[in-house]
Amino acid sequence: MKISARSRYATRILIDLAMNDDDAPVRTTFISERTGITVQFIEQILKPLRQAELVVSKRGATGGYHLNKPASEVSLGEIVRTMEGSLSLTDCCDDAELCSRTDICLTRDAWKRISTVLANALDSIKLSDIIDGLPPQCESLKGDLDDIRTVC
Repeated sequence: MKISARSRYATRILIDLAMNDDDAPVRTTFISERTGITVQFIEQILKPLRQAELVVSKRGATGGYHLNKPASEVSLGEIVRTMEGSLSLTDCCDDAELCSRTDICLTRDAWKRISTVLANALDSIKLSDIIDGLPPQCESLKGDLDDIRTVC
């Protein structure tokens, strides 16, 4: 199983917002400069994040985006579910009726246990945990709108 580029980029964007949100909305051009993600792709990613109420937007000359709740309340699980849907490894983990072999399947319980472990792990990691654990070379990115290096 691989986490999609959309989920990875959504995480990078949300980390950037958390690190650079000084009570003012952050423009997509600034996010793009720091993350290396195109403005067009950022806008595509921000749409489901806005619908899930992870971010809020403000229009106009002073507009942009900011987190809708503290970074300590946003988990990787929430981000991945927003971008990809279920965290289950197989469809039958979510709905046993999707498979005619559920009653005799020897692997379903294993897939369910692994899916639960994965979901719990992703839910336990908050954006603030990631930010607090940044390597020293990334510390200078916090709040520095003039620094155009990529968010690690």
